[in-house]
Amino acid sequence: MANYLVIAASSGIGQATAHLLKEAGHSVITTARGTHKILPDAMLDATDFDAVDAVFKQAGELDGVVNCSGSLLLKSAHLTTKEQYQAVIDASLTTAFATVRAAGKYMSKGGSVVLISSAAAMEGLANHEAIAAAKAGVIGLTLSAAATYASMNLRVNAVAPGLVETPLTIALTGNETSRKFSEAMHALGRLGKPEDVARAIVFLLDPANDWITGQVWAVDGGLSRVRPKTKV
Repeated sequence: MANYLVIAASSGIGQATAHLLKEAGHSVITTARGTHKILPDAMLDATDFDAVDAVFKQAGELDGVVNCSGSLLLKSAHLTTKEQYQAVIDASLTTAFATVRAAGKYMSKGGSVVLISSAAAMEGLANHEAIAAAKAGVIGLTLSAAATYASMNLRVNAVAPGLVETPLTIALTGNETSRKFSEAMHALGRLGKPEDVARAIVFLLDPANDWITGQVWAVDGGLSRVRPKTKV
C-alpha cells in the first residue's frame, strides 16, 4: 500500500483520482480550498507555499502527489483584466510550483509528482490565452523539475487533458451548441470523463512505473495531435 497526497481533491479529476487510489487500497490524503464539494482531510490554499509545506510535513513519507488545482477563463487577451490573469496563473501555475517545491524538500526518498497541464498549452485555441500561458508554464516546470530531482529518484510528469466533463466546465458542456462544437474538435468524437484523466494520473503515480519522468501526456481524445476526417 502506498501513501498519496491529492491536492484540490474537490475538483472533478481530483475526486476521480482519489477514488481510484482508495479503491486500489492505497492511503490517500486529500486537500481542498473549501468544503462545499467534499470534506477533505485538510483545508489548503495551494498558492500559499508555507501552507503547502505544512501539509507535506503532516502527511509524512509520501510515495506520490498530484496537484489537480486549476481554473477556467475563456477570454481573449485584450478582454482579460490583470486580476483575472493573475487568478488563472495562481490557480494552475503557482499551485503547481508550490507542489514541486514542497516535494523537493520533503520527498527525500523519491516518488512521483504529477501536475495538470492542458491541451490548450499544446494547441492554439482561440480565447484561451491566460489558460494556455499558465498551463504551458506547467509543462516547462515539469521538464525542469524532472531534470533537477532525477538524482533523488523523484519523478515529475504531467497530464494535459482536453475538454473534460466536470463542474468547472459545465458552462461549455451544458450548452448543446458549444458541446457539439467541442466534441467535433476531439478526434474520438466525445468529451473526456474525469476517470479518463485519473487513470493516467494513477499510472504515473504507481511506483511500478518508475522509469517515466519528464513526460507530458496528452489525455485529450486526440485534440492536440489528431485531425479527424471532415464529415460530408
